[in-house]
Amino acid sequence: MNAFSDHRPAVTRRALLASVPAAALSTGCRPDAGSAVRGRPGDGAHGPAATAEAAHQEGIDRPEQPQTHVVVSVYDLAARAGVGRTLKTLGEAVLKATGAGSAEERAGLTVTVGLGPGPVAALDRRLPGALELPAFAREERTARTWGGDLLVQVCANGAAAAAGADADLAGLLEGAGGAVRRWSQAGFRPPGAGPVRNLLGFQDGIEIPRGRAELERDVWLPGPGPAAGGTVAVVRRLRIDVPAFLAQSVAGQEEAIGRRKADGAPLGGGQPLGRLDLSAKTPQGRYLVPAMAHARRANPHATGSGKMLRRGYGYDNGPGDRGLLFIGFQRELRTFTATQRRLDEGDDLMAFVTATASAGFLVLPGFDADRPLGATLFPAAGGVRGSGRSSG
Repeated sequence: MNAFSDHRPAVTRRALLASVPAAALSTGCRPDAGSAVRGRPGDGAHGPAATAEAAHQEGIDRPEQPQTHVVVSVYDLAARAGVGRTLKTLGEAVLKATGAGSAEERAGLTVTVGLGPGPVAALDRRLPGALELPAFAREERTARTWGGDLLVQVCANGAAAAAGADADLAGLLEGAGGAVRRWSQAGFRPPGAGPVRNLLGFQDGIEIPRGRAELERDVWLPGPGPAAGGTVAVVRRLRIDVPAFLAQSVAGQEEAIGRRKADGAPLGGGQPLGRLDLSAKTPQGRYLVPAMAHARRANPHATGSGKMLRRGYGYDNGPGDRGLLFIGFQRELRTFTATQRRLDEGDDLMAFVTATASAGFLVLPGFDADRPLGATLFPAAGGVRGSGRSSG
């Protein structure tokens, strides 16, 4: 069965095999979803409680133990005039789904919601997330798999839990909300904290923002303003020619990536999973991390942009359609576009990669029972009831 669907995602047998060592990539979903906002004391690893105005949705920041499954669904909204009401209803359903029972009973369920450039620009073209993604190299564009008005990212510690929650929310959106699903993709990763091996056998998720200061600088949108506490997301499904990449020698694979396959150490030297030394050279003056290595080309010091909180899952839709479900969070869309343009100019890994779905979104600020989802952008749809404190 195919894990990709233009209507509803199917859960494949492969997606259930999350224990396969080289199956997938690390994710940013959090397993402790008692509320749709981050900021309760002890809830995260980045400091004390945030204010209600700056709270963040779950499913973005890195947990100690990422969930093993995700379903990403992208929708068109039928009526722009009713976006606020649709978000409010969706948020109520999310709170109900993620707030009942213990963490084990919920299977670590989190839901993250983003709004596409169309509805964001209709509110204010100056808002983050109001710009469409430009075209890049190596893309197979279709009207159905490019762009979209609404992102719903569901993460859980089981394939059935993720798919079930996604189906429930799809029924709500397609019913009362009148939304139309463009595309949906299930993804998976092996259990474990920190970088894990992707389907090419390399460790992934090394160069990302770490700690509260870097997240505030590179990921969270600052206040004041209706988007404060949100972030800009880019979602892309990347088909990878795995057999062709693995047909290279291990040394050739390492030169394309820029790290050792065995332990993730930079080719320029250093500890496993260590930071790259982009200036390291051989006595003959050749860069130890090759000029077209992916780790060099995508490095923020090389792109001149901020850091991207990159989160990804492997996917397997059957022979000839395997790859990466890429999810990146950043304060500015330019962080992604500057990086991707540099990859387009030259990157040895990108020769094996084709984008088959792509969209950008404004991930809305955190919400709870007192402050509905989207209330800061659509106050007429529900506004802020009561004090606006976190419900956690």
